[in-house]
Amino acid sequence: MKNWKLWAGLAAVVVVVVAGWGAWWNFELRWRPKTITKNQAEIAKILEGSGWVSPGLKGPKLYMISFRTCPDCVRFKKEEYPRLHKAGVDTRLIEIARADRNGVPKSTPVERATVAELWINRSWELSEAWDATPVDAWTAPGLKPADGDIARTAVIEAGRKSVEDLVPLLKANGVNFAYPLLVWWTPDGQMKACACEKRETYRFVRKDLGL
Repeated sequence: MKNWKLWAGLAAVVVVVVAGWGAWWNFELRWRPKTITKNQAEIAKILEGSGWVSPGLKGPKLYMISFRTCPDCVRFKKEEYPRLHKAGVDTRLIEIARADRNGVPKSTPVERATVAELWINRSWELSEAWDATPVDAWTAPGLKPADGDIARTAVIEAGRKSVEDLVPLLKANGVNFAYPLLVWWTPDGQMKACACEKRETYRFVRKDLGL
């Protein structure tokens, strides 16, 4: 009888521990960004050398790799950019015109023209105008086409290559690339990253950036 009570008590403790761990993982641990401990210099070089655009703020840097029609990217910009900018965070946006996959186009001529222009002339105002316009209504007014222009096509390919190069470097740190891909530094100098597809990740980004 005593043994039965002992085993029953131990089983109850195990259930509580497992339930607690499951709740912690579900609501906290699974959403935490990864600390980048490998390939930091290579990752930073790719990001810094990309055609990012930013509002030019003087606070912490937050790199974001996006494509224009990415729903999770659009949501992050809409919900988080205003408070990040208010806090002085320099959001460095890297737009990508994705490559075709299995013969299916993943970008449009208008998108490629806009991405090429962003990379070449680094206009934050252009990115804001693009984001403020419905995708189907955007005509890339006044911008040179990327298609048929060797230099601008090369810029588009450079963006795609940067993603290809980042994928294994990030994977070595436990980060599976997805859009939006965010990379930033904490006040104590740690590099952090996440494929921040869910709102649950946002609070960690804000905390690390001092919000």
